[in-house]
Amino acid sequence: MSNYFYDMVPREEMERMPYLPTMGEFVEWMEKTYADRPALSDLAHTITYKELGERVARRRAFIEGLGLPKGAHIAIFDRNSQDAIELFLAVTSAGYVAMNFPASLPEMAVIGSCMKFDIAAIFVREEFMPLTAKLQGVKVLPAASIADVQAPVTIVDKEQPAAIFFTGGTTGTPKGAVLSHRALMRGSFNAIFKPGKVIGVHRYIALLPLSHVFGLIAGTMGCFYTGNLLFTCEDMKGTIGKLPMIKPTVLVIVPGICDILAGLCKMYGPQFLGGSLRMIITGAANVPPRLVDIFTKLGVEFCFGYGLTETANLTSANADAVTHPTSIGKVYPGQEVKVVDGELWVKGDNLFSGYYKDPEKTAEAFTEDGWFRTGDLMRIDGDGFLYITGRIKNLIILSNGENVSPESLEEPFYADPCVRDAMVKEDELNGAAVIAVEILPFMPAFEGKPWEEVEAYMNALVDKVNASLPSTHQIRKVTVRTEDFKRTGSMKVARV
Repeated sequence: MSNYFYDMVPREEMERMPYLPTMGEFVEWMEKTYADRPALSDLAHTITYKELGERVARRRAFIEGLGLPKGAHIAIFDRNSQDAIELFLAVTSAGYVAMNFPASLPEMAVIGSCMKFDIAAIFVREEFMPLTAKLQGVKVLPAASIADVQAPVTIVDKEQPAAIFFTGGTTGTPKGAVLSHRALMRGSFNAIFKPGKVIGVHRYIALLPLSHVFGLIAGTMGCFYTGNLLFTCEDMKGTIGKLPMIKPTVLVIVPGICDILAGLCKMYGPQFLGGSLRMIITGAANVPPRLVDIFTKLGVEFCFGYGLTETANLTSANADAVTHPTSIGKVYPGQEVKVVDGELWVKGDNLFSGYYKDPEKTAEAFTEDGWFRTGDLMRIDGDGFLYITGRIKNLIILSNGENVSPESLEEPFYADPCVRDAMVKEDELNGAAVIAVEILPFMPAFEGKPWEEVEAYMNALVDKVNASLPSTHQIRKVTVRTEDFKRTGSMKVARV
């Protein structure tokens, strides 16, 4: 048991929140434990946990009526609506396997995903129905479908699959990471750990897509595990504009959204956040120190996290962002980690079962004795704090055979308040392979300055970074970007 996490939450609250290994057990416990507390709201209507539990039971009854065999794969193709949230809880607690499709999925990707992942039925938002018109052999149903009667949860083994999540789609064909009930619920249990009281004191917003494991587990499931209120988000831009009305106390977001909020606060004042925000939980990309500084001055605490889809998102967390601003924190309970040749290996309840119908990739991901190779280069300090030093697949191989981590070279750029994003990569200059950097300036820092000064500042910054590096590691080519980088679904800089 890790005291770092268990000491965050008052003991009397921890005693009320057991680790529940299956979604069925969780849904029943959630409804009973938090019955009269507000659970879900779209600003116009709010339902309690008892009402949510009853609606999920009616969704289960509708699903049972489809006549599908237990364990069948059921997709949910919607935005972050009440329908989508209830359907995920219903599908998984009824003994089926849920798969949330991104709202941005085009028609051919919908068809291909249904075929690849053996989807038997798909619940579809009305506006997305035209994208499913050519599906064959799949039951297509409105996302609003619900029965008049209720059905009980289905008792399943914790090792049975609960959900499949898209992963690895930024650099190749997406894989499907299968999370068992055990893994999904361990990740959800890890999401309860936050400094201070957590039960019934927070207001969350489902800003990140439910198809993203971070949004679903750290956001939605973490909110429900602690009996808090979750606001739906069918339109991110529109919902961000309603922050003064929602008055969130916790935001589970990626650094790219943090940047947007920082800009809006500068434009409209800190009251734009609603006046109640206490904590930002973020991960999936670098968090520049300037963002920590901006929000700390507004009285908002930062919690960094690290995880992969394959580890049910939550592997480590850092509730000490001010004192350890570059660390991804300590390892959550229920896991073992070790660093082998610089790479982080993980074991524990939160590990995925494998990639769906891809035994070769699954075998590559695990060692013979069950350790998961994360692919992330890591170091651990004497106090148990983890630090990412790079990603194996991104390593640059120098002419002398030495490996260089681009992420380690990017770190000093992110530390500069005038840099929004940076990407180090291998490139070519005068016919020779060199290390290059592309820098996206944080333009508010250069307000009123000509572009020539921006470029001069960035080139001087590169010279400063180079002065601390051996000649073989120095950056020889600099591009100062006027347009944003191409980004992944989680708003990370896409390394293409």
